Amino acid sequence: MIENLHFVKELGYKSKNAFEQGNLEEFADLMNVHWQHKKQRSDAMSNDLINTWYNVAMNSGALGGKLIGAGGGGFLMFYAEDSKKLRKAMAREGLQEVRFRFDFEGCKVVTTS
Repeated sequence: MIENLHFVKELGYKSKNAFEQGNLEEFADLMNVHWQHKKQRSDAMSNDLINTWYNVAMNSGALGGKLIGAGGGGFLMFYAEDSKKLRKAMAREGLQEVRFRFDFEGCKVVTTS
């Protein structure tokens, strides 16, 4: 278990470097490697339905992806050069897309009154 976690930590550093250098194919591959190692830690990391969705995505243009989240919740994140093909395939599976973008402004204090 500890060896697996150390390996995943190193993948994090490699992923950061690949992303910062604009090597998105390597970034996608590292997401896939991470997902495969994460599944080795516990049978509860995935299930047949998640595995089916992952395979549909990989067969529909995704270059890499992984499940992100904790405690039985979360979402699948993929990188694909042909995002339209991937979006259509996932929609056919009944999945809802959650769009996101990166924020380069750093931490912010948010208050409610």
